Amino acid sequence: MALQRFRAWLAAFAVYRDPRVLAIAVLGFASGLPLALTGQTLQAWLTESDISLQSIGLFALVGVPYTLKFLWAPLVDRLPLPVLTRLFGRRRGWLVLSQLLLMLAIAALAVSNPAEALVLTAICAVAVAFMSATQDIVIDAWRVEILEEQQLAAGAAAIVFGYRVGMLVSSAGALYLATLFAWPLVYIAMAALLAVGTITVLMVGEPAVKPRGDAERRIAGAQAWLAGKPHLSGAFAKLAAWLYASIAGPFLQFMTRRGWVSILLFVMLFKLGDSLAGALATSFYLNIGFTKAEIAEVSKLYGFAATMIGLFLGGWLMQAVGLYRSLWICGFLQMGSNLLFAVLAMQGHDLWFLALAVGFENLAGGMGTAALVAYLSALCDIAYTATQYALLSSLSAVARTVLSSYAGFVAAPLGWPVFFVFTTLAAIPGLLLLAWLTRRGAATRIATVTPEKALLAED
Repeated sequence: MALQRFRAWLAAFAVYRDPRVLAIAVLGFASGLPLALTGQTLQAWLTESDISLQSIGLFALVGVPYTLKFLWAPLVDRLPLPVLTRLFGRRRGWLVLSQLLLMLAIAALAVSNPAEALVLTAICAVAVAFMSATQDIVIDAWRVEILEEQQLAAGAAAIVFGYRVGMLVSSAGALYLATLFAWPLVYIAMAALLAVGTITVLMVGEPAVKPRGDAERRIAGAQAWLAGKPHLSGAFAKLAAWLYASIAGPFLQFMTRRGWVSILLFVMLFKLGDSLAGALATSFYLNIGFTKAEIAEVSKLYGFAATMIGLFLGGWLMQAVGLYRSLWICGFLQMGSNLLFAVLAMQGHDLWFLALAVGFENLAGGMGTAALVAYLSALCDIAYTATQYALLSSLSAVARTVLSSYAGFVAAPLGWPVFFVFTTLAAIPGLLLLAWLTRRGAATRIATVTPEKALLAED
């Protein structure tokens, strides 16, 4: 039996050979590529164009579409496109359109010339962010719908892996190219790289059309209600019913679930401790005596590799033991990684221990990201995949942005060792919510499938 169990665990690695998982990694690359082009890389171009720091700072607002994408996700989720939907299908049609428009937006940004037309550069940058966020909506929906439930973590690992590689290419890669070529040529090259994603879209299949029962019921209910209002009949009534089902439906359907508030709280808090510890990481390293070169070598390069390994292991772990065990294992690993930083804070400048702490933290963080993305994917109703995933992914970013913004106010009076103990304790609320949500028989527990039911106990 032990040998059979071991073989089952090894067999879980086979999920990464699935062509759909490989395609998701390429689409993840297309998803991550545009981010730095409106962020750090654009900052470098603006700085070399002698743009004021005040104006450069305002360009941070270019990223707003990424946080508000759930507002137009209902239209992407439900609206068919003329010709493209018929040729490629609902998801692939939107992918082709968003990627072509994204390439055009990046090309427009390339020729905008910030030194002479800063406002035009800002408009083009917002267009890039908007089309990039739209592409993300479709890629996430396609990923959730194309995979089986037990493949969701591997798909999550693949998309985040591709995403990180895309970010690396458009940041470090673009900066290197900028030492050899003019900025417009660099941005044109980045736009051309997105063709890899479009080619992948054309090669992969469209997710199978599944019954969208809740959406259809809401449309029928709205039409029945409008039928009793003669002044609201005809084409207007049909449009109103469609808009109700498409825009309000995803949120109303989610709110019918038992414990939906607790689910949203868990989504926000699962990575809170991890996010709090990472919010001040660079300041912490500098304060205890590490040089910028040491931080770059260990934290950025070594940490990046550890995160990639963590993503791979997270996808494999869910395939081997199921969703809920993966969440528990990753949750405890994330919590334990913060204690290593508390020890590092007491130990001071120790390059080897820094490598240990950073490596373990990034490994655990990568595994936790894969598990959380899989959980978010499993929460989505097939009738509203794009909208609900856009909403949940926006909420999951709250810990990384809003909640972790107060880390400095906690660290200053406590000091580094106690602060990292605090970040460890900050992981407990998320684990308590996980225990409540996933207890046996709970209505909030998502039905999961393990790869080898005969050999591995079900979650």
